[in-house]
Amino acid sequence: MSFRSNRVGPQGTAVAFLLALAFLSSSPVFAQDAQALLHKYKCYMCHADKESKTGPAYVDVAARYRGNSEALATLTTAVRRGEYGAGPWHMPPHPEVSDADARKMIRYILSLPQ
Repeated sequence: MSFRSNRVGPQGTAVAFLLALAFLSSSPVFAQDAQALLHKYKCYMCHADKESKTGPAYVDVAARYRGNSEALATLTTAVRRGEYGAGPWHMPPHPEVSDADARKMIRYILSLPQ
């Protein structure tokens, strides 16, 4: 009788980690945490998930950056440094937002369907 090992190699571990990360980032708890941060930092004063206000709707931001491998880094920088020239209004810098909080909010925004 022969026994096979059920151990997962380094590549399998990486795949499992990425699948778990994808699941967690789409979970309702993740969305609630990100939305709580969007409220905490008053992002919803100028933005909304599905409608344009002073700033663009988050679904429009997600659509614009969909498929862009640099979206997370680009938008995290935009949150912290501000965004100028994107329309009649500019987004002021928010240095009080930590990189970790900005990434969490951006991941949520990028996960929104069209």
